[in-house]
Amino acid sequence: MLEFLFSSGACILGIVLLFAFYIVTRGIRLIYQYERGVVFTLGKYGGVREPGLTLIVPIIQGLRKVDMRIKTADIPRQEVMTKDNIPMLVNAVVYFKVVDPEAVIIKIEDHVFAVRQYTQAALRDVIGNSEMDAVLTEREQIAESIKTIVDAETIGWGVDVESIKIQEVELPAEMKRAMAKQAEAERERRAMIIASQGELTASENLSKAAAALAQSPGALHLRTLQTIRDIASDPSEKIVLFMPSDLGEVASKLAAKK
Repeated sequence: MLEFLFSSGACILGIVLLFAFYIVTRGIRLIYQYERGVVFTLGKYGGVREPGLTLIVPIIQGLRKVDMRIKTADIPRQEVMTKDNIPMLVNAVVYFKVVDPEAVIIKIEDHVFAVRQYTQAALRDVIGNSEMDAVLTEREQIAESIKTIVDAETIGWGVDVESIKIQEVELPAEMKRAMAKQAEAERERRAMIIASQGELTASENLSKAAAALAQSPGALHLRTLQTIRDIASDPSEKIVLFMPSDLGEVASKLAAKK
């Protein structure tokens, strides 16, 4: 009889120890530094556990881990109509992180999907209220406006939007050609202005040179002789010049003065 009771007690003790070992092994959880653990006791919120080893009661309690690191979500390319009725393809990326583990588990089912969808809608609204030139030249301001709208909504989910970047803005092919023609016309206009300024400067210099040559009777004729000498250096050129009739007299007078 004693042997039976002893064997029965040992069996019960073994079962208790086995159950206790199961409870301990199932109840020990490891939370990494970049995580937080949200505990539920019988389905009710029971607090947030910090990084490290933590112990919960199996079956009665449950633990949901939340990643606190910054995440990125791509906003797929979509066609957006601007305020001045110009269709353009726009894609972006949003950077965000969880700041309230309790809210991100209790208040929303999938915060990553929700942030992506809300950012996509805000992008359409902001660009739809902006003109094409503003979208092309003020990307930072457009992205900041989108961030303000998204952040105001997601903060209630326990999510903080760090930044939003517009990666690419693509215009229709006909709009690209029109802008290329406009840029080419602008370059031609600038070239004509520079050329006209150069001609004006040259004419002013020529006017000064003509005034200086007019003060000396033989200076203009000497300049003519220099031009003939420069042209005659190329034997393949044949040039007919009509010389002034008094060129010889002027040259003689200049030689006599010397």
